[in-house]
Formats: sequence, structure tokens, C-alpha cells
Amino acid sequence: MLRQLRHDVWATETLIAGCRKLTPAQLELTVPGTYGTILRTLAHIVTADEGYLTRLLGTLLHDPPFRLDHDVTLDETASHVAHVRDGVERLFAKDELDADRLLLDTPLRRRDDPRFEMNAWVPLTQFVHHGSDHRAQIGTILGANGLAAPDLQVWSYAVELGATREAKEA
Repeated sequence: MLRQLRHDVWATETLIAGCRKLTPAQLELTVPGTYGTILRTLAHIVTADEGYLTRLLGTLLHDPPFRLDHDVTLDETASHVAHVRDGVERLFAKDELDADRLLLDTPLRRRDDPRFEMNAWVPLTQFVHHGSDHRAQIGTILGANGLAAPDLQVWSYAVELGATREAKEA
């Protein structure tokens, strides 16, 4: 699971790096059936990742938390990916993570919101699914507008880490 979450963070960072080549108008592109603009979707991915980690860790990653209550910039979103990366490492730095551990609440719950209890595997799995889904939506927006999307596959990540390579015959 740690490797999956690390890939997720890498994929978001790689996508943000690719989006730095876009114009402000291109960052505002969207297509029907996606979450919203490229910029808003990137921010949504990162705020959600912070939320999942806050629930899993039982503490805020930073104060105030990253919220989508204003127009965010690409730089602001990118700066919060560091909090996500650190949160992932903190989550797995302790003893073995118990995926069946019951999470009773989240520090991000507003006073009038209902409280949800869930097993730890739920936000862990959602972290990976949610990010992949929305990054694919950004890829759809880019492709629909004739723009190239970065390769975010696990294969590319593994090559970058040296975890897969062409075998040389002896």
C-alpha cells in the first residue's frame, strides 16, 4: 500500500509539472463529464488526499487545512503535495498499518456534519482510486484539446525508481 500511495503522489507531482507548461487559459479547460477545469481538478485531488491522510493519522497535516474555498493557483496546489507526501511517509513510519482499524472521526469534520466511522482500508483505497480517476479526467481534457498528457503509469514510475529495467543478456 505504501508503494501505491507513493506512486499516487508521484503521479500528481508529475501531472502538475506537466501542467506548468500550460497557459492560464489552458489550465481553465474542461470537457463535459469531468470534475471541472484542469486547475480545479488538481486542487481537488490534493485537498482530498490531505483529507484522507488527516482521517488516517487522526491529526491535521497543517493548519489551516487546504480548502477549495477560494481560487487556487497551480503553485499553491503544488506546495500542498509536499504535505501529502510527508503524510504518506508518517502513516507508514509507525508499526504495521492495520487496515481493519476502526477510524472513529476526523479532525476535519465540521461541528454540524455527521460523524462517520470506517475501517482504515476505506480511505486508503479511496486515496488511490480518487487520484487515478481525476488524473485520468485531466488526461481526457488535455487529449480533447490536442494537448499531450504526461505518462503517469506505474511502469514509468518503476523505471524512474530503477524498479524495472530491460534485462541484459549475459
